[in-house]
Formats: sequence, structure tokens, C-alpha cells
Amino acid sequence: MADTRTPAPDPSAPSKYDRLIAAARAETAATTAVAHPCDETSLRGALEAAEAGLIVPILVGPEAKIRAVADKFALDLAGIEIVDTPHSHAAAAKAVELVREGRAELLMKGSLHTDELMKEVTASATGLRTDRRISHVFVMDVPGHAETLFITDAAINIFPDLDAKRDIIQNAIDLWRGVGLGTPKVAILSAVETVTTKIPSTIEAAALCKMAERGQITGGLLEGPLAFDNAVDPEAAAIKGIVSPVAGHGQILVVPDLEAGNMLAKNLTFLSRADAAGIVLGARVPIILTSRADSVRTRLASCAVAALYAGRRRAALAVAE
Repeated sequence: MADTRTPAPDPSAPSKYDRLIAAARAETAATTAVAHPCDETSLRGALEAAEAGLIVPILVGPEAKIRAVADKFALDLAGIEIVDTPHSHAAAAKAVELVREGRAELLMKGSLHTDELMKEVTASATGLRTDRRISHVFVMDVPGHAETLFITDAAINIFPDLDAKRDIIQNAIDLWRGVGLGTPKVAILSAVETVTTKIPSTIEAAALCKMAERGQITGGLLEGPLAFDNAVDPEAAAIKGIVSPVAGHGQILVVPDLEAGNMLAKNLTFLSRADAAGIVLGARVPIILTSRADSVRTRLASCAVAALYAGRRRAALAVAE
């Protein structure tokens, strides 16, 4: 049977990520604790980001295993610091400890399960929690779409309530502005664009917009509820008679729950051949989440977004002091 999917993009073609990667290279490379980089993908990703000038990795995990992977795949570990730990649990805990001690300003997931790393991040006594809810953002480069898209939250919060969605939106806005993309247009998605008690996410979308009016969410332009078509397509928004600077021009797409967000992101990835970089926000430092299926460009983009955001926060703190 013929493959009817959109052809994969040319890796050498210009990407919306290129601007972010170039901007990150202009910043001081961020020291990054890489938790358990014990397979080719995770180790190569960290070393490629280091070679690109985006991060300075500290590899945390069983040293013998890391070196065996490097030898097997001809990866150069010269000049790279390795912190030896016995297993993945210990690697996650030690990587978080390096951040708490100020030795690293980014955290990067290696070849361990996301839940294993996030358990250490969210530990009440030894983790990296702040007063902000932790959330995930997919930074997406969709072929044929002019804008970079943020999709949130599609990986951490399963059924977020109104307060959690406030933090999810604020985290995404802060990232958008922090990497120098300006004031974002935030589209709060549901199945329809009208408010109805039959679909609770429409009521929450309306409440979130009112929260923005009252200054409880800052830094972005919010609109919702919006169906996906009238969030990203100006013609669809015009047909529905929605008059808004956001409708048809959404840049941050806020989904009702994790199931909807995960399916949306993966539909774009596997049917439209979009690239999806992943960042976790709301902890003391940004957390880089990469997947075995990620392209080199996507892995670099994940590191670039986190490093750029960390660099801008570093500069802001220096000014404040």
C-alpha cells in the first residue's frame, strides 16, 4: 500500500527552529545536567548540542555504561564531565541535586522514563518545585504553517483544573516572551467556539479569558473558547464571525486536557511531518525532554529553546541584582 502521508521535510531545508538555535548560540552555553544518557540517542543528542555551542553537558549515570555506549557508536567524550551513579534512579536524583547546588542551570532527560525523572523534580524536600504548576510545551514547526506553534499541556497534566490551566498558560507565555518571540496570541481550544454547559472546557476557556482581563494571567493576548480551525485559520474564524486578534492567528494553543493535546501534537508530527521540540516549565529550571524518534534538528531545538530561556532569565536576574 502506498504511503499517503506528507513527505518528510528535507533536513537541510530552512526551519523555524533555525532562528531559535542561532539566538541560543549567541548566549553563553548553559551547563546542563543530563540524567542517565545511556543509549545512543540520548548521549548523541547531548554531545551534538554541546558541539553546537548550546549546552555544556554534565553526564550523570553509570560511567561504565556511558563510556560503553560512546565506544560502540564512536562518540567523543573528551572534556565531558561524567558523574558516576549506580543506576537510573540515582542518576535522576543526582542530576536534580546538581541543579539545586547551582552546578547546572538546565536539566535534560536521558534514557530513563519521564516519570522517573519527574518524580525527583517534584519531590517535596529535594526537588525543584516552585509555586507554579509544572507543565509541558511542545514547540512545533509545522510545514506549511507560517508560525511557530506552542501546544500545551500534552505531556504532564492529565486533567488540569482552572488553577492549573492558569499556570500552564502563564508558563507558555513566559517561555514565548523569554525566547524573544514577542507578545503571544493564546488560543484556548475546545470543540466549539461558543460557551456551553454541555462542554466544560468552554466554560473554563471563558473564565481564563476573564482572568487575563483581571491581571491574573499576564503577557499574552487570550481568546477562547476556540475550535481548532478558527484558532489557526483566519478564513474559518471570519466565517464564524469571530472578531479577535487571536482567532485565526493562534500561536500558543492551550488544549483542554492531556489526551487532546497529545493526539493533536502527534497528528501534526506523523501526518503533517511537523517537528516537535519539548520543554518542561514551572520548575526552578527548564527541563529538556527529548524522544528517541526526534530528529537531530528537533533535539537541537529543544536544547536551544531551554538554553535561550535560561540565558534570558540569567540576564534578567543580573539586571535585578
